[in-house]
Amino acid sequence: MEKLNILVVNWQCIKNPSGGGAEVHFHEIFKRIAAMGHNVTLFCSMFPGAEAEEMIDGIRTIRKGSRSLFNFYVKSEYRTRFSKEHYDIIIDDINKIPFYMTRYVKEPLLAISHHFFGKSIFREARFVSAIYVYLAEKLVDVYYNKAPFVVVSQSTLDEFVSRGFDSNKFSIVHNAIEQKDFPMGGCEKSPNPVITYFGRLKKYKSPDHLLRAFAIVSPSFPTAELHIIGRGDFRPQMEKLVRELGITEKTTFFGFVSDEEKKRLLSLSHCVVNTSMKEGWGITNIEANACRTLTISADVPGLRDSVLNGVSGLLYKYGDVAALAEKIHEVLSSEERLNHLSEGAVRWASEFSWDESARKMLEVVEKTIINYKL
Repeated sequence: MEKLNILVVNWQCIKNPSGGGAEVHFHEIFKRIAAMGHNVTLFCSMFPGAEAEEMIDGIRTIRKGSRSLFNFYVKSEYRTRFSKEHYDIIIDDINKIPFYMTRYVKEPLLAISHHFFGKSIFREARFVSAIYVYLAEKLVDVYYNKAPFVVVSQSTLDEFVSRGFDSNKFSIVHNAIEQKDFPMGGCEKSPNPVITYFGRLKKYKSPDHLLRAFAIVSPSFPTAELHIIGRGDFRPQMEKLVRELGITEKTTFFGFVSDEEKKRLLSLSHCVVNTSMKEGWGITNIEANACRTLTISADVPGLRDSVLNGVSGLLYKYGDVAALAEKIHEVLSSEERLNHLSEGAVRWASEFSWDESARKMLEVVEKTIINYKL
């Protein structure tokens, strides 16, 4: 197909400090599509210090409105500006509050969804905000039931099907890694056992479960260390709990770290633990695996897709702190078990490539345009 003119609407860009996996997924895939010669425009929200318009890795990035009010700008900007720029396709990247672009977009439209927050939003946000998100997600069933979708995992697809959507309208395009940027096995572990949490410090991600599990395991491994990588508004509660559990001297909060520091810390770790109650995929699991580090994750939608249980890591029942402690004890007490899962982690990570994800996304984009014209 000839060069395409693509508009993507997402809440945030890759530079936004509040960004997460959805922004990485968009950026890594569409910067590659732009490098293939296609025109890619991103419309997203502003953040302090951001420019109203700039080029980022070949993506024309246009910002307007605050993070909390951005969705109210989408329809008017489309009608006054973007509808006149002759796009071949519009991509509606759904995250928390949908844009409902199916109601007014005239061009072919492709939706991307990472996961539904569902009732988990009530654990993260105040009631008024949570009910707003919860009800907004319910309207996806009404306004997007005929739209073609890209999702990031089988779990997300299963959730859509359970809500009455047609599975034939869905394609899975996984989160991935840039394999050449990771050691993929060529690294050494810390001489002391290191258990690591890697991700945003948010209440719904339940990192407090790991703190409690580490407190259970710690007496059996006197030199064990707990590393917390990431930032978020749940950190003060975590720091308080660390003090209450008496594990302050063994726990280090690293906050936000550079990519190089992230890979160094993941490579030193004996295992990475993901305690979230729900995810779209779990890219942090794959990044850890690419550093020859096994993952122990809650057996929940998204995370169970990014862990090959018994090969790249282990799954446990979400919220069962005792079971999580047992899994950590299992891998730290057996060098043979640790090495088996660490080697399996590298093999599993080698299956995920941003280049392949970009190729598949472009294939879905082209198919969507063709189907629209039929």
